Amino acid sequence: MKQRYFIEISYKGKNYHGWQVQANAISVQEVLNDCLTKLLSEKIHVVGAGRTDTGVHAKQLFAHFDSVKKVKDVSQFLSRLNSFLPKDIAAKSLLEVGEEVHARFDANARTYEYFVAQQKNPFEEDSAYLVYKPLNLEAMNQAAKRLFEFQDFTSFSKSDTQTKTNNCKIMQAYWEEREGLLVFTIRADRFLRNMVRAIVGTLIEVGLGKMTEDGFVKVIKSKNRSEAGTSVPAHALYLLEVTYPKDIL
Repeated sequence: MKQRYFIEISYKGKNYHGWQVQANAISVQEVLNDCLTKLLSEKIHVVGAGRTDTGVHAKQLFAHFDSVKKVKDVSQFLSRLNSFLPKDIAAKSLLEVGEEVHARFDANARTYEYFVAQQKNPFEEDSAYLVYKPLNLEAMNQAAKRLFEFQDFTSFSKSDTQTKTNNCKIMQAYWEEREGLLVFTIRADRFLRNMVRAIVGTLIEVGLGKMTEDGFVKVIKSKNRSEAGTSVPAHALYLLEVTYPKDIL
């Protein structure tokens, strides 16, 4: 009989073509599958809480997998797994769960952060997006509040996705100054492909004075990706947290 496990990982996305296994490119899921397969001496396939795009980082992501072997010493298991994993992927915790528990479908919220620098700093080159021109933080926050009025975010989604619905429930969306950077935090029950980066790109247009708050609302109502701003680079986007009902984690 197989036992289902939840594994918590973090990773830097710079060297990976996103989370999901791909035919001709290396992904985080592929690396994790291979390392768990070697460690447990059985074919392992992990199912993640969501997909991150190429270059996007994750400070916390959960995935589940099934194994015929029972993990008796979690600390030792994580230590051995981390010795197999490359330096830019870390296994943080492991938890036995019920066989019906699903890392993706049972998650009730995901939180992302996007980092924007306003001054050149070589130490932030790989972790923040540099915008030279001054940004109006108050205007960006006022526009961000308007996101709560909507559920359909087609305007911020890639057009070639196969999702059944583009509806999302946004719970948080705000900008703040943090250690010399501008940080955008957004929390929702689900996200569309490229959604956060498209929202940030459009809010930056508001911050630059190129778009008004009413113009931002018009973009959302249009349900047309071409009306929104440019998608900002992936290297400054981090999946911060994935949450589940208390009876699961």
